[in-house]
This record gives sequence, C-alpha cells and structure tokens, in this order.
Amino acid sequence: MSHPVPRELLNTDLNLLISLQLLLEEKSVSRAASRLFITQPAMSKTLGRLREVFDDPLFTRSSHGMLPTPRALEIGEDLAQVLQDIQHLVSGPGFDPAAYRGELTIALSEFIGVWLMPALMYRLQTQAPGLRLKSITRVEKQLQQLAEGELDLAIHIKHSRYTDDFMVEPIGGNPPAVLVRQGHPLCGQEITMDSFNNYPLLRLYISDREELEVFQDEDMLANRMEAQRERGGFETSHLLTALEVLRNTDYIMAGPPFLLRNPTVTYKIVALPTPVITDYQIEYMLVRHKRTYNSPIHNWLWAQILEVLQDFRDSAVDS
Repeated sequence: MSHPVPRELLNTDLNLLISLQLLLEEKSVSRAASRLFITQPAMSKTLGRLREVFDDPLFTRSSHGMLPTPRALEIGEDLAQVLQDIQHLVSGPGFDPAAYRGELTIALSEFIGVWLMPALMYRLQTQAPGLRLKSITRVEKQLQQLAEGELDLAIHIKHSRYTDDFMVEPIGGNPPAVLVRQGHPLCGQEITMDSFNNYPLLRLYISDREELEVFQDEDMLANRMEAQRERGGFETSHLLTALEVLRNTDYIMAGPPFLLRNPTVTYKIVALPTPVITDYQIEYMLVRHKRTYNSPIHNWLWAQILEVLQDFRDSAVDS
C-alpha cells in the first residue's frame, strides 16, 4: 500500500540541510558561505529559510561567534548521519561486506554444494558475518525465479538458451563419471552398454531437466541407457541418500567426477572407466539476473564464488 509523502518533506529543500550542517560545523555565516562557494548575503538568506522551516532561531550571536540553540544541537545529532545516508543512496560509496546485513538465496544442486559451500562459507564467516546465505537444492524454473527476485544467484547445468537479461559465467565442465560401490561386480570388468544394463540405475534429480543443453541431445548416455533398461531405478534429490544407496547396493549412478575429491562424502565409492560416455560434457554455469548488476552485495558474492572456484582449479593443477 502506498503512503502519501509528508507535507514537511515536500516543502523542504534538501540543500538547506547541507547548509545547516556547514553552519553547525563553522559557527560562522561567512565561513559556511565560503565552503558552499556562495556570497555571505546568500548564506544569510539561507539561514533565514532554515529558521522558518524549523521554527527556531537555530543560532544566536555572541562574542565567540554564532552559538547553536538547543533545537539546532538536537538536529545536529542526527543530521550528519542523514546526509551520509543520502550520499550513500546517490553515489554508492565503496562496499564494505563486513557491514552488510541481509539475506541472499542461491539455487544449486547438492552435489555442487557439498564441495563449494564449505570453502565459500569459510570466507563469508570472516568477511561478511552479517550475510545470511540460503541455499536451495530443488528449484524449478530457475531463470524465471531469478528474474522475479525469488532467487539471487544460481549454479546449474548449462541451459540451452539464456536471454540478454542474464549474466552467465561458465565455471567448468567435464564428462560424467559412473559411480559404484567398492567391490561392485562391474569393478575390474570391461565396460560395455550391455554390462551397464545389467544393473539398476540411480539418478540424481536435476532441476529444469527439459531446459538443459545436454539433455537436448537424443544420443546422450542417460537416454541410451534408460531406453534399453527394463530394470527398476531410483531417483532422489538427496546426494547423501544416493551415496548411501550406492554403498549398500549394486545400483550405478552417473555423476560429476569432482565428487570423488571429497573422500569423506564418497567413502567406499569408486568411478568406473567408462569410454562409452566420454562423447559429451556437462557444463556448469553461474547465473544472475540484470536487476542485480548494480548491487554491491551481489557483485561481491559473485566474485567470492568465482575466487573459490579458481582456488579449486589451482589446487587440482598442483595435485
């Protein structure tokens, strides 16, 4: 619901507040006029307007110069902060993440979050302790939700199409690995499509599956496997559930190979040599909507995510 603008604000020239601040600092009409690059008579006229606005003399003359009245001192207690806030709104001073207080929401799959979020949150706890970051794993229509402000950022598998309304940063890609438990019957065997089809498929839920570029390919491995598969399967959006199922059954799961870099999560899980699936890559993108382009906190968090990803790439090269 809209509210009417107070009449006092409509009738007040905000430039008068700047003049009042200078008069409080200088306690001299001539010195305040000099700082505003106006004449002393013009400054005296401004003081007269200030007295009308506040219905108070504001300053009285003494042998030591102009003395502020109690009303002027009361106004002065808040005036400097008010002018600083106005300057912040107009000019957007340097952003201090340590002073930020607020919440942002990011959509990302759990298999990405399990290795990205610990490093990212380590940065945030020291650099932006007032930022509340909420991560959501199962989010459909992500581009629409970014545009509508329901999401602030998303990390997802590359979509087949993005409009100019989105900033999109490729963050890497690789062929999927086929993950199984240690001691799975397929371990140590020559891998063929027929051998794959002897075991049930465990599939991680992927948001906006029909929108993803990789799933536009009719020859994609998952389609080939599922078209031939007559056995049952299991789909879940919970990575830890999927990995526990893998550890205790003969299910097989196509997943990102970088999961294996976290030995705690993938304990007793191995990747099979799979030459049959190296003909395509899954690419991941960092995405946000143009409405956030001039937002300091969005720009800062975007940069932090990219730095964490670069740290991961650097450590992979070093190892």
